Amino acid sequence: MSAGGLDTVGSPAFADEDAALFRAAGWWSDATLSDAVCRNAEFAPDRRAYVDHLGTSLSWREFDHAASNLAQQLAGIGVRRGDRIAVWHGDSAAIHVLFVAIERCGAVVVGIGARAGTREVAAILRNSQPKILISDPERGPTAAQAAGEASVSTLIVDGGPGALRFNVRTQPRALEGDAQLGPDDVFLINSTSGTTGLPKCVVHTQNRWHYFHQKAVANGSLTPDDVFLPVIPTPFGFGIWTSHTTPIYLGATAVIMRRFTARGACEAIARHGVTVLCCVSTQLTMLMADPACREHDLSSLRVVFAGGEALPYRPAAEFEELTGAKILQFYGSNETGLLSATTLDDPRERRLRTGGRIVPEMAVRLFDGDRDVTETGRGQPACRGPATSLGYLGGADHDTLFTADGWMRMGDLCEVDADGYLTVTGRTSDFILRGGKNISATQVEDTVATHPAIAVAAAVAMPDPVFGEKVCVYAELVDSQTIDLPGLVDHLLALGVSKELLPERLVVVDELPRSSGGKVAKGALREDIRTRMEADHEHS
Repeated sequence: MSAGGLDTVGSPAFADEDAALFRAAGWWSDATLSDAVCRNAEFAPDRRAYVDHLGTSLSWREFDHAASNLAQQLAGIGVRRGDRIAVWHGDSAAIHVLFVAIERCGAVVVGIGARAGTREVAAILRNSQPKILISDPERGPTAAQAAGEASVSTLIVDGGPGALRFNVRTQPRALEGDAQLGPDDVFLINSTSGTTGLPKCVVHTQNRWHYFHQKAVANGSLTPDDVFLPVIPTPFGFGIWTSHTTPIYLGATAVIMRRFTARGACEAIARHGVTVLCCVSTQLTMLMADPACREHDLSSLRVVFAGGEALPYRPAAEFEELTGAKILQFYGSNETGLLSATTLDDPRERRLRTGGRIVPEMAVRLFDGDRDVTETGRGQPACRGPATSLGYLGGADHDTLFTADGWMRMGDLCEVDADGYLTVTGRTSDFILRGGKNISATQVEDTVATHPAIAVAAAVAMPDPVFGEKVCVYAELVDSQTIDLPGLVDHLLALGVSKELLPERLVVVDELPRSSGGKVAKGALREDIRTRMEADHEHS
């Protein structure tokens, strides 16, 4: 593991016996993504590889040629095996060509979300210390500012993906024979999509995503004939396997949007005959609430992969009835990969109300602190297995991410039933402490989302001088519907919802703030409610 050991990342690599086991079981491979691109170019040269919002349509032959051409340009400017190359680029076909080109040079991609701010970008650059930062023209001036703060040089890549060029003259150079990365080498460093603070950098090998890819193929019966619409930003974990690794390993077609909107997604599904939609749960909730899903023909959809947060059952079931697709939820993270997943064979109740069955080879345990409480069926999940990352760059927050004996933690609290199905009951840090009582924000959100006027809900703690904290709910509404707090409370009481889960303030917004990874940015909501309460106090 030349690029994945302790000296490079400061996190524990897999033991040799684990790697041998994973290979023997077929979970890990000796082939790389670059190898898969070459194979696709040979056996399906004219099949569409990537289609994007810019009008680009690349066959696998064209993709392979473009990646080799760009790799030679990178070699010509001095990129060598082991270098780190930061990429801050909008989602398009070009970014996937660029990722494979960097791999062919033996370099490591430092992936930065397209919507990141300069403060976040500069922090990632300081942490990862790349040789250069490559951006697109849209981010060029901002990239130069962020790179300057981190003392990193910049390049801009422009032009159609078939003829990508940098904004400096280069003399293409043939690649060295042993330059290309191996499947166990670090090929990607990306960031957490946290809602507060500065991001941490997560270290990835290709084989962890090859394993994840195999589970997705088995659970969703995926084939090279599928057409993917991944709407999660490319550098993040969910975005990596849905837009990069699985389409490339399969040799399938991926349709790339610049930025998710419900209407844009519906238009793309109808236009391209999309069969596999990949999105975080909040995006699917927005899609289900938008009239566009009834204005376009979505009957080509066969499977929807959703993760990140729990889905509201009623609209999810209605979406399945409308489209004929089956929604598959899975549970995991950028750091751990998947711990549980649903399949096409699971009944709807299981698919829409749980995160699926525990994956046996991920060896999931439940903890209370460092105490193993697996037998109770309730606790904080942690795992060891073929889908896990190498941890955080430089060993950052090692004691937070790992238990004392080396199990990689999730930040959630879960229950696992007798049949092995996992349900998230809340985050370790996502509780509202009201008068000494822990109230799960997830449970509040699930109950509030049963109201037909509410498309997406987010519950946060609202400071209170008497109880310490009270329950505040932020909500996006369905189309032109309206709702007030008394009406919402009456609805919940009529359902028999526990009074401790009732919201005590309702804030209706046009759009909830979201992190660069697509999840609701609860840190921004907590700050907003504090600001609102201070303003209320000044005017009282």
